[in-house]
Parts: sequence; structure tokens; C-alpha cells
Amino acid sequence: MGVSRLRALVIGGSGQIGRFLIPQLLEAGHDVLALSRTPRASTRPGLEWLHGDVFAHMPDLPALDMIFSLGPLNGFAEWLATAKLRGKPRIVAFGSMSAASKRDSQDPAERALAQTLRNAERSLAEAAVSADLGWILLRPTLIYGAGLDRSLSPLARIGARWHVFPDLRGANGLRQPVHAEDLASICRTAVQTDVAIGRSFDLGGGERLTFATMLDRVRHSLATWTLPLPVPRFALGSGLALAARAGLWSGLGAQTVVRLDKDLLADDGPIRGLLGWSPRPFRPDPSTWLPPALL
Repeated sequence: MGVSRLRALVIGGSGQIGRFLIPQLLEAGHDVLALSRTPRASTRPGLEWLHGDVFAHMPDLPALDMIFSLGPLNGFAEWLATAKLRGKPRIVAFGSMSAASKRDSQDPAERALAQTLRNAERSLAEAAVSADLGWILLRPTLIYGAGLDRSLSPLARIGARWHVFPDLRGANGLRQPVHAEDLASICRTAVQTDVAIGRSFDLGGGERLTFATMLDRVRHSLATWTLPLPVPRFALGSGLALAARAGLWSGLGAQTVVRLDKDLLADDGPIRGLLGWSPRPFRPDPSTWLPPALL
């Protein structure tokens, strides 16, 4: 008698983490239902794309063994509270460390985002416990590696096109960028680990480096030559606003300037000890800024 295949639902399958997670799940022999707001054709055995949206209409689902929520946590938590799921799937959901880092921001929109994230975390736990479902919450720092983020990747593309790159010497706040493929891998580890159930974990990358060093490594990763352009701190906020109005770069707002000297790090000791979290250091190359193929 053959071993039955496990079935996983991946919400946000076309996003940063999903592009790495889906191939990993298929390689492990699982059947994958990948949810996307854009209709897509399935191209691989064992993979079926579903058209749906946790904020609007969700398709009918078969019995599930695993659910990976890689999109907006508030939408997933709201859906989970009313979903009529078959089986008892284990849940791995992503939040964000912005729930803490932007809690006291001077920007009302950032404070509202932080509150939304905290509310969503509570709603997720309550909905999962009410349905007797095991859940794990992961809160990553700055995600990169799939060319789909709204912070480093747009900057890399601008640098490659215009051959100039901002030099922010003196921006000494520490950062801990984490690769999307490493996050996909920890998803698979977490969903199989009983001791992680009902817990939340912060995740950072394998290296802590200053904001200025992080940008310098992005510049050196590009396939084309770029000129480092010193940007005075007082001019950076205006530059970000102009880039946003021009549609070039909207991922970093004015509060980014305020946080340049603030450390934004993950206390990821618990997940390192419990699940063996050992992410790669920040060593980008030209392929880092290109999206992996969508299966």
C-alpha cells in the first residue's frame, strides 16, 4: 500500500516566499493548492492554482493537512474565523516585525499598520484555538531574494538602470535582512514540529550589518557599474518623497530616515534553538533581484 500524499494550501503562492515554498513542497512529494488573486494555469503535476482572495471570495477546498499563509495576516485571520475547513490542517502564518518596530512611529499610517498586525495576531490565535487547529506565527525582518520586495529590489533596479546608487555613510542602524528561500525552508520545518505549535517567532537573516553596509552590498551585487552618490541625511526624505510621486520607489517612507540610526533586529534565538534556524548571510548577486519562475 502506497503512502498517502499530504495536501497543502499555500495562500500567496505567487509572492516572495511562495515562489520558493511551492517547489520545496512539490519536491517533498506533497500536493499543493496555491491561491492567487490572478487566475493562473497549473504547469506541474501535484500543483493546482486556485483563484481566490481571503478578503473577498475563497474557493471550495478539499481536506487539507497544512495551510501556509504568506499574504496579509489580517485577511487570513478573518477568513479562518469563519472557514468551514475539512480535516485538521496545521497552520504556518506570517506576520511582520513591523508590529513592534512601527508601534511608536511618528507616522499615523505606520502606527495603524502596527496595530492592524497586532490585532491580526490575536485573531489568528483565537480562530485557530476555536477550531482546534495547531498554529505557528513567524515574524520576519526585511525580506529579500525574490525581486518582489518594495524596498531593496526597486533600489537595485534603479541603480542598474541609471548607474548611480545612494551612499548613506553614517547610517549605522543595524539590519538583519532575511532571504525568502530561507523563510520557505523554515515553513516546512515548523509545520512538522510539535513543539512549535501555539508559538510566535521572530526571524532575522544570518548577518547583522549597518544600513549603509547593506546598501553598499546591494550596489556591489549589480551586474552593471554604478557610481556611489553621497546623499546628505537632510535630503534623503525629500528624495524618497520624489521617488514615490514618480512611481519609482514607494517601499520606504519618510520615517525610514528617522530609523537610519535605530537597530531593527530580530531576537531569533528561540527559533534557532528550537527549530535549528540558520539563515544565510547577506551576500546578494544579480540574480537576487530577479523573481524566480512561477510554476
